[in-house]
Order: sequence, then C-alpha cells, then structure tokens
Amino acid sequence: MRRAFLALGSNLGDRRALLTAAVAGLDDVVAVSPVYETDPLGPPGQGPYLNIVVELRTERSARELLKAALELEAAAGRRRRVRWGPRTLDVDVLWVEGETVDDPDLSVPHPRMHERAFVMVPLGDLAPELAPGWQLDGAEGVRRAGELGGA
Repeated sequence: MRRAFLALGSNLGDRRALLTAAVAGLDDVVAVSPVYETDPLGPPGQGPYLNIVVELRTERSARELLKAALELEAAAGRRRRVRWGPRTLDVDVLWVEGETVDDPDLSVPHPRMHERAFVMVPLGDLAPELAPGWQLDGAEGVRRAGELGGA
C-alpha cells in the first residue's frame, strides 16, 4: 500500500453533495482535507469552487487512479466543453508515492499543483511535507468553508 492524493473541485450544482458523493465512491480514503471555497480560474462568469484534497492508501497505480477519477467525473455529469470552464466535478491525481508519470494524458506529480493555492492549501492540511510553506493565511482567493460533512 502507498499514499496517494487526489484534488477534487466543483462549481456547478450542489457542490458539497457532489464532493461528498465522489469521496464515497473511493474505497481507499484515509483522510479528507477541510473544504475550501476558491475563486475560479478560466473563463469569466463562473461561480466559486469548493475544493478538497483526499488522501488514499492504495495499491492502485497513477493510471488506475486516473481511470477512477474519470469515472467519478462522469458519474457527476461532467461535460468537457470549455478548458477551465465550470464543472460539476473535477478530479486530479496529484501525487502517488514512488511513481512518476509523464504521458500526454497524465503527469504525476501534477505539474501545476505548486502554482495553485486551491490545491496546495488543502494538501498542506493532510501532508505538510508535500506542501511546505502553504498556509491559509496569505493564500489569495482561498477561504475555509468547513468540513465535508457539515459547515
């Protein structure tokens, strides 16, 4: 078994319920970060996201985790129409212990995670050694929004 981290976000529909359902769809979750509300990237006119990071203990490879991520997105009704556009659910494979992937459809560790406070702040809650120096204070556009199970 090895550690892995997934980032989940939603800015359409019942965002909290979509995140809750996605976490319930993973069978190897050991921890879930607090929920953060974040300003959207991409086209203007989008609503804010709710974001979390999930820690897994898994035997799955990064490629198998990507398959699971795409299945969760499909179950949430995600439609890929506009790059960085609004979405019911977005799931990214951030990091898998002992594995590096650099393929056109999958890069692990995630190549842009260190540029995104909405990923690094919740990752820092679960794995501060992977997100050194990332705290909520000073993380522009990132606001704590409670826990996944409640406010």
